[in-house]
Amino acid sequence: MITTNHFSQAKILIACGQDYNDALLERILSRAGYTRIHYTTHDSDLEWMLSEVEPDIVLVHMHKREMDSLQALALIREHTGDNAFLPVLMLMEEPSPTLRQHGLQAGVNDFLIKPYDRMEVVLRINNLLKTRSYHIQLKLQNSSLEERVRERTEDLKKAKRETLKLLGRIGEYRDDMTGSHTQRVGKLARRLAEKIGLSHDHADMIAIAAPLHDIGKIGIADTILLKPGRFEAHEFEQMKEHTVIGARMLEGSSFTVLKLAQIIARSHHEKWDGSGYPEGLSGKQIPIEARIVALADFYDALTHERPYKKAWSTEETLVEILRQRGKHFDPDVVDAFIIMMTEET
Repeated sequence: MITTNHFSQAKILIACGQDYNDALLERILSRAGYTRIHYTTHDSDLEWMLSEVEPDIVLVHMHKREMDSLQALALIREHTGDNAFLPVLMLMEEPSPTLRQHGLQAGVNDFLIKPYDRMEVVLRINNLLKTRSYHIQLKLQNSSLEERVRERTEDLKKAKRETLKLLGRIGEYRDDMTGSHTQRVGKLARRLAEKIGLSHDHADMIAIAAPLHDIGKIGIADTILLKPGRFEAHEFEQMKEHTVIGARMLEGSSFTVLKLAQIIARSHHEKWDGSGYPEGLSGKQIPIEARIVALADFYDALTHERPYKKAWSTEETLVEILRQRGKHFDPDVVDAFIIMMTEET
C-alpha cells in the first residue's frame, strides 16, 4: 500500500508504449525516486499486467488509432471495478480538446502532453497517487466503520434476544422457577415450524417470540396459578385471562418479533374446533404461529413434571396429541409433529 510520504514504492505501469519518449519518462521517474516501473508494449499484454503488477497508477499512450487507446481504458476500468480508484494518466502527442473529451469520458484522470516537462510529470503523478492514497485510507476507514456497525448490530440483536428470553422467564418463573419450559417451547416450535415448511427466518422468529406465550401469567393470582388439580369454573375463567393480559402487555410495539409474540400470547389456547379461548377462533382463523406454539406448549407441559402434576411419557403424550388431531390441534401440524418425533427416535 502507498502512503502520502512514501510514493517511491508506488507501482507505475506504462501501457501500450513503444517510443523513445518512454526512455525519457523513465529517467524522469527514476530521478524522482520511483523504482517500481513496469511496461506493456502491446495492448494484448495489458490485462495480464494489470493482474500481475497491481499498479498504483497507469500511464496510457493515446495512439493515433484512438480506438485502441479507448479499448485499453475500458479494459482498465473493467479490471478495477466501481469500488476501487486506479488513476489513469493519458500521454498525448499534442493537445486536442476532442481527444481529451473522449479520454475523460473513458475514465482518464489527467493528461500529459509531449515533450515532457520533468516538474509537471512528477507533480501530476504525485497528485494522482495522493488521491489514490486518500481513497484507500477512506475505504479502510469505511470498512472499519462498517465492521463496528455490524458488531454493534449483532450486539443489539443479542441484547434483544436476551431481553426477550428474560421476559419469557418472568412469565414462567412463578410455576417453573428455572424458566426452562419457555425455552424448550421456543426450540420445539422452531423445529416444528421448519418441518411444516416455513422459512428458516420465520421459524427463527417464532422461536424468539414463543417463550413469551405465557407472559400474561404475571397477572394471575398465585392461588389459581399454583393450584394443584382441576380448576373450579370461576377459577378457570380467571386463568384464561392470562392470554388477554399477555397480549395487552405486548401490544403497541414496533418490533416484528414482539408483534408476533402478542399474536402467540393471545391465541395459543385457541383450538382447531373452535372450543378454545379467548375468542373461540377455529381452523385457519387461528394464526399458524399460535397453532405451532399450542402444540409445542402442550407436548412440553405434559412431558415435564410440575408441582401439580407428574410427567407423562413421550408415548402417552403422542397418543393424546393424535387423539386431539382435528379437535385441539391443526391436523397438518399434528402430522408434521408426529413425523418429526418419529424421525428423531
